[in-house]
Amino acid sequence: MVTTQQIIMSSKRAIIFGISGQDGSLLAEFLLGKGYRVIGQTRSLKNSNFINLKTLNILDFVEMVEITEFDVAKLAQFLERIEPTEIYNLSGQSSVSLSFKLPNETLISQLNFVNLLLEAMHKIDCNAKLFNAGSGECFGDTSGRIATETSRFSPMNPYAVAKCGAFWTVSNYRNYYGVNASTGILFNHESSLRPLSFVTRKIIKAAIHISQGSREKLYLGNLSVKRDWGLASEYIVAMWEMLQQDKPDDYIISTGVARSLEEFVEIAFRVLNLDWCEHVITDSSLCRPSDSPMNHGDPSKAKVKFDWSSTNALEDVVTHLVTAELNPTL
Repeated sequence: MVTTQQIIMSSKRAIIFGISGQDGSLLAEFLLGKGYRVIGQTRSLKNSNFINLKTLNILDFVEMVEITEFDVAKLAQFLERIEPTEIYNLSGQSSVSLSFKLPNETLISQLNFVNLLLEAMHKIDCNAKLFNAGSGECFGDTSGRIATETSRFSPMNPYAVAKCGAFWTVSNYRNYYGVNASTGILFNHESSLRPLSFVTRKIIKAAIHISQGSREKLYLGNLSVKRDWGLASEYIVAMWEMLQQDKPDDYIISTGVARSLEEFVEIAFRVLNLDWCEHVITDSSLCRPSDSPMNHGDPSKAKVKFDWSSTNALEDVVTHLVTAELNPTL
């Protein structure tokens, strides 16, 4: 058990931008377990509820720092004060669907911030290792092939466009300025900490309500799309492993298997002894303006370089999500 005093005195200091989200909260829990001093950035200490950190019972062990406006000078001062050994950028607008409605906000939060952070690191010659959260959405439709780290990007939504820009920015600062920065190209990864705006959480929540007697119907868009779904708790281990390597590099973090949204729905209802066909209605108005028929990635490089691979199939992921939703205190 790591004590508060051990955390304060630890030589391992990690800054997490986006600590209140799914990945940030799970990563904070993981790093605390390894004895890190964990510092999280927030825009408002007063108005943020940090519900995920509270759910994991770790809020009291994380040092929260308020930064209301971002520029290179403020970020540089922040980094000089903390002297982090590792920096994790998990921040930004992360909903693909919402990015169609908020393209400018998505671009600013995903691309501009990465550029400011890298420039701040470069200006002060920061020797911390940076992990940047990339996205498998950058590859667009991978039908007929599986994406590798050398595959061509073909973004099909504003979120993916922003993530592509952030990826190339990280690559430029690493190659031209020597900043120790890596991008984890993360494919879909889930947990019970997802907000209801994500379709996976929407499915699980509705299936449970129906199993408990609700007469509601679940309205979904295109059920034929295929995605590479993993468990978020495994993916944050890969993030950390990337920064333990001698040299910075980019890695795909995925299961390597694409499964349809229909399969996801079927499993969720089956776990609850329900027939999904009786409760789900497809609604064309919920389809995105453009959507990749299939999106999956090859995690072989991560397996070879630091022996990481996903051990959970879609059935395991969905069962875990249902169990966690039914038993939130476990």
